[in-house]
Amino acid sequence: MLAVELGLQLNKSYIYYENMLKEHGLECVFECTTHDIYFSNNDFSNIDNMTEREIKESCIRVRQVNNGDFDIQNNKINKFKVKKIKPNKINKLETKLKKYGYIKVFDTIKFDHQWYKEGMTTRVQLQETKDVGLLVFLDNKEYYKYDLEEQRKKLIDELNSYGFSFKYDDLGLDKLRTLYYRKEKYSKNQNE
Repeated sequence: MLAVELGLQLNKSYIYYENMLKEHGLECVFECTTHDIYFSNNDFSNIDNMTEREIKESCIRVRQVNNGDFDIQNNKINKFKVKKIKPNKINKLETKLKKYGYIKVFDTIKFDHQWYKEGMTTRVQLQETKDVGLLVFLDNKEYYKYDLEEQRKKLIDELNSYGFSFKYDDLGLDKLRTLYYRKEKYSKNQNE
C-alpha cells in the first residue's frame, strides 16, 4: 500500500513553530543541511501528468548532507557504477552525466529540523527549502495499514495534537513541481 507523506506549507517563522513544538513537549533531536541535485533524461514535456513521486523516480539524485561527500541515489545508468563523489568533482559528474543524456533539472538546499518526544513513532520534520519556504513533513508507518484518505486524516490529527491547526482539505506543497513551474503546486500526498 502507498504511504501518505504530508508536506504542508507554513506561514510563520521557524522560531514560532520551534516554540510551539517545545510547548507540546517535543525537542529537536536532529538537524542537517541537505543539498540535492536532480538529473533527468526526460525533457519534462509531460510534467503536467507527473506526480511529485514520478518526478523523483525519473531522476538521478545526488545528495550531500552537512558538506560531506555527495551520494549518488536512484542511479538509472547501468554502466555508471560510481556511488559517491567529492564536492569538488560535482562539475565533472555533471559533464559525465550529460554524456549519458542526463541534465541538471533541480538544485535544492534545505535545512531539516526533526522533532520528537517520548512515545512518538515518527518525527515531525520542519524543512526550510531555498526558493520554496518552510514546510512541515510527516508520515507515520503506524498508519500505513489504512487507506490513503484515512492515513491523511490521522497525520493531520497528529500534527494538530502538536499545536498545528490544519484542516482535512488542506493540500500539501509539491517541492519539485513548485520549483519547476516557479509557482506553488499542491497535492494531497507528496509521496504519490
